[in-house]
Amino acid sequence: MDELSFILNELGEHRDDYYRSIAPPIIQTSNFAFHTVEELRKSFEDEYSTWLYSRGKNPTVEILKEKLAALDGAEDCLVFNSGAAAIFAAVLSQVKSGDHIVSVEGVYTWARKMFDIILPRFNVSTTYIDGRALENFRSATKANTVLYYLESPNSWSFALQDLAEVAKLAKEKNITTICDNSYCTPLFQRPIDFGIDLVLQSATKYIGGHSDTIAGVLCGKKETIKKIFNSEYLNVGSGIQPFNAWLLIRGLRTLRTRLDASAANVLEVIKYLKTEPLVEKIIFPFDESFEQYALARKQMKNAGGLFSFIIKAKSANEIELFCNSLQHILIAISWGGHESLIVPACASIPNQSFDRQNPEHRMLRFYVGLEEPAYIIQDLQQAFEKLKPV
Repeated sequence: MDELSFILNELGEHRDDYYRSIAPPIIQTSNFAFHTVEELRKSFEDEYSTWLYSRGKNPTVEILKEKLAALDGAEDCLVFNSGAAAIFAAVLSQVKSGDHIVSVEGVYTWARKMFDIILPRFNVSTTYIDGRALENFRSATKANTVLYYLESPNSWSFALQDLAEVAKLAKEKNITTICDNSYCTPLFQRPIDFGIDLVLQSATKYIGGHSDTIAGVLCGKKETIKKIFNSEYLNVGSGIQPFNAWLLIRGLRTLRTRLDASAANVLEVIKYLKTEPLVEKIIFPFDESFEQYALARKQMKNAGGLFSFIIKAKSANEIELFCNSLQHILIAISWGGHESLIVPACASIPNQSFDRQNPEHRMLRFYVGLEEPAYIIQDLQQAFEKLKPV
């Protein structure tokens, strides 16, 4: 049996319960009724195991949860109304006042803001390291370190961590590991298989797949997930709503097809960019020039449509001219939808601070969507022409 097809199309879908409908229903209710007071009492005692209030559990959301947990190889999962909410709950559930976190550098903006702004108010400190070397985890670990926070690969430089080695070190020191797996999704990498404790991802990206839904996923052992459900999840009230859960179930139907198409398209686009004189460097985990290529091949089944490249530009204005000249590729953040997107690093750098000698200032992040590669390449070609002398 093709396990992936079963998960995406059948797991958790008890069609006899809803008139043999092929598409599961949206149970758009805020709460649930009980036959007796005793039933209500039992629900109060264990909301994790019953229907009480859709802030906690909802039948449509449960279908999605079962599928997502199975994809990650996890015992259970929670689905949040954003990836940032999943990060917040995951980290908050593991720390207390006086604790220390070791995080890889270059993490998602809202993870960084949590580490730098929110947690220090409660006497929780964070040390950032280059996670490409295991020794950096050892040297940064303190007696009060309780958490290793990973993002492998990250979404700009695509730096990787050796997940198995970091997980092994963490277990030796009784430290929890969390990995942001948004770049790969469970189809291209399963951190739990390498010993990682908690895995999260932005379902806004490939899981949704249509740029119309925001959500986050957190997977792990049932005991851990239940603890987070009864505390951070219910207390903050950051669970996903039934309609958005239904949209994600719909997105899962085509997940494998979309991922494979994007992964194939990106290779064609990169092949072209390697011939473009104005491109200085390609940064893509499955390109042989990538510094951690061997590790990427070891941990990842494939790489998606997201990569970065460095342009030979003399100024931020030239980079802006290139981006503004694109006719079909959209200037936008995020990735994983049907459309190709580009975002220049200089958009977050004041013009007076732009340094042409710094390659990171000349970096552009590019997501290759589901259009025909030739269509994307033609758009890039005409934009590059705008930068060339007449």
